[in-house]
Amino acid sequence: MSGSSKPDTTPDGRYIVVRGRLWRAANPLLDTAVREGLVRELMSARRAVRAALRTGNRDDLSAARARVQAAKEGLGERGEPWWSDGAPDFNRHLVKNTPYAEWWQTKSAK
Repeated sequence: MSGSSKPDTTPDGRYIVVRGRLWRAANPLLDTAVREGLVRELMSARRAVRAALRTGNRDDLSAARARVQAAKEGLGERGEPWWSDGAPDFNRHLVKNTPYAEWWQTKSAK
């Protein structure tokens, strides 16, 4: 990340960069209300994961993790890429090992 608290976003908006790794960004074409609902569900599901880890209930943990997965897929952060131009998905790749390497090197040098 640069000096701000928000992660850097690739020029095409497909990824955010966290500690030198690409993570798929949410689909920017989602309706605002849909996005907000999915984000609320994601946060709720993450709280449920934390609670299940505290209690050690494996069934609750499995259900909570499935909710996280579903919310992230709905947002476009997991599952099939939300773009349709056939470009490969570099989710979870190190930036330096992707076509974004030159952009990242220039951005990081600032």
